[in-house]
Amino acid sequence: MERAAAERKRMVRRQIARRGVSDARVLEAMATVPRERFVAPDLARWAYQDGPLPIAKGQTVSQPYVVALMVEALELSPSDRVLEVGAGCGYAAAVLAQVAGAVFTVERHASLAAEARSRLAELGYCNVRVRHGDGTEGWREHAPYDAVAVAAGGPRVPPALRDQLRPGGRLVIPVGSADGQRLVRERRGEDGSFAREELGRVRFVPLVGAQGWPASCPPGRPSRSGDRRAALAGAGASSSA
Repeated sequence: MERAAAERKRMVRRQIARRGVSDARVLEAMATVPRERFVAPDLARWAYQDGPLPIAKGQTVSQPYVVALMVEALELSPSDRVLEVGAGCGYAAAVLAQVAGAVFTVERHASLAAEARSRLAELGYCNVRVRHGDGTEGWREHAPYDAVAVAAGGPRVPPALRDQLRPGGRLVIPVGSADGQRLVRERRGEDGSFAREELGRVRFVPLVGAQGWPASCPPGRPSRSGDRRAALAGAGASSSA
């Protein structure tokens, strides 16, 4: 346990803070959440290296830097309500739970949603709720949200996610093709308009759903669950929604 804690602090110092992430609460969250508990036991030795790792269903958990970058971009306060699209193994939701007041995360793979729910509960993240469903349609029951984080690359921003963002809220999502996306942040104005800024190039698994890529013919994936080297090659590969 002490060794893992030391590795987390080293990861934050070398991989995250040195690359420009400066929000103290985000850095503390990254140094606190046990990433090794969110991956298969045989991959735990790589939990704090600078790269994504494969999880079940051909998905991946994002590299730590990308998680930190996205959480910082949301500009969260301790009372904020966050919608996450693409729960995956639950790692990013755990980081969000350290920084925000409440996290609502949606995962399209039923088995991943169940595992994430169980793991988060076991680790004591009581301010996270996990739902199995189509993340591209959001989770309207708990809207509006102060922030929305999408952990998969879509061809465009799903209208439902914009609709569920309150005025003044922030939405962070990878937008582009299967070959790569631009991580963008949109802010909703008081008049309902959206202002966009680009945060850099990333590569995530496809955002599959009614308002994303079609499930019957999604674009190519950046990695497969059984190929760790391919997963590590993707800059920000993460769970699909």
